[in-house]
Amino acid sequence: GPCGPCSELIFDRGKEYRCNHPECGIGTCDCDRWREVWNLVFMQYERSADGTLQPLPKPSIDTGMGLERLASIVQGVESNYDTDLFRPILTAISELAGKPYDRGEEGFPFRVIADHIRACTFLIAEGVLPGNEGRSYVLRRILRRASRFGRVLGIEGPFLGQLVPVLVEKMGEAYPELLSQQSFIQTAIEHEERRFHE
Repeated sequence: GPCGPCSELIFDRGKEYRCNHPECGIGTCDCDRWREVWNLVFMQYERSADGTLQPLPKPSIDTGMGLERLASIVQGVESNYDTDLFRPILTAISELAGKPYDRGEEGFPFRVIADHIRACTFLIAEGVLPGNEGRSYVLRRILRRASRFGRVLGIEGPFLGQLVPVLVEKMGEAYPELLSQQSFIQTAIEHEERRFHE
């Protein structure tokens, strides 16, 4: 496929995050000190199955940046889930579950639900509804996975719709389609989760 040289922008979070590896550094370990924020691939070639490279007729740059990673660096927090983008959702999940959010392994279900409710909300705002094919099926699977993790936390019955207003309050100004479609999004999520519970 298309390929070429790449450049990665990596943030050094400081010595306090380094591992015990004697040669701790970029590319030599996978510790918490180094956080990849952005990368750029200078797409110049098409690599065939046998490994040969052919120049692309129209070279380009493929770039990708992690918004949450950048937010975690700017806000000086440990992870994406500690940013102001996720904290209100995690707090709401904690209230529904009746237990505190844990930043370690015990918090995994919280993080799955927070991530998945955001994905579901944006997908529905873009016109995707739960179904059996393509994107609609992906949405259905994401929503049901989040619902199952609610059960892991001891949340009885459908609950995901209650998280939509929290997400919209946080992101509605930047994404006005969330505000204008909040009721529709919430209803679609509640309907699908009820069907799943049945």
